[in-house]
Amino acid sequence: MHVSIISQTPEAERLVAAASRLCYAKAPPDGLLSAMTLEEVREYLARLSTMEHFSPFEHAVFTFAVTGVSRALTHELVRHRIASYTQRSQRYLNESGFGFVTPPKIADHPEAAEVFARAIAGLQESYARLLALGIPREDARFLLPNACQSQIMVTMNARGLRNFFALRCCNRAQWEIRVLAGRMLELSREAAPGLFAHAGPACETDGFCHQSHMGCGRFKPREEKAEG
Repeated sequence: MHVSIISQTPEAERLVAAASRLCYAKAPPDGLLSAMTLEEVREYLARLSTMEHFSPFEHAVFTFAVTGVSRALTHELVRHRIASYTQRSQRYLNESGFGFVTPPKIADHPEAAEVFARAIAGLQESYARLLALGIPREDARFLLPNACQSQIMVTMNARGLRNFFALRCCNRAQWEIRVLAGRMLELSREAAPGLFAHAGPACETDGFCHQSHMGCGRFKPREEKAEG
């Protein structure tokens, strides 16, 4: 898996702080952008996070390039609807000899890994045979598994990213998308620490588990925390 930020809103932190101040300031918007030092900007953003006043965060946008991930992951990823996606096409591209992602629990089990590799090899061969028989790629792709590697471009605003991190950095999230979310969070914090300093799994940001009895046990559920 490889993840990178390929585009982002310039001066994203300052823009979000200025957008929030615009609600109450008499100064014009362009003046607000230069009115605060970086330290003041980040102090302001920390207050917004504490207040959970996240609508100004929507002005900051980040685009990620993601490669070497499975179709299983991208199917989960696109469920986050406040985002834009562009993905490698299995309809138009020839996927002969396609790369694939092997889940760690299969890779660590020799017998299971052999079963998995044999099944993948069979699908690769069958896909190639269908193409050789003149079957269009858009029909041959019905053989392609969830393990098939893909690549996708993802654009989210900072508020959508914080929601994504709250859900997908959770220990209960599927392993591959949890890895992706962790890498995206690291990159986001490097790019705009003031916007993402307090982002992460919901249990860490809120101090209780949102999964109730289905949680990992790291934090108490909301109802138990309230009683305690």
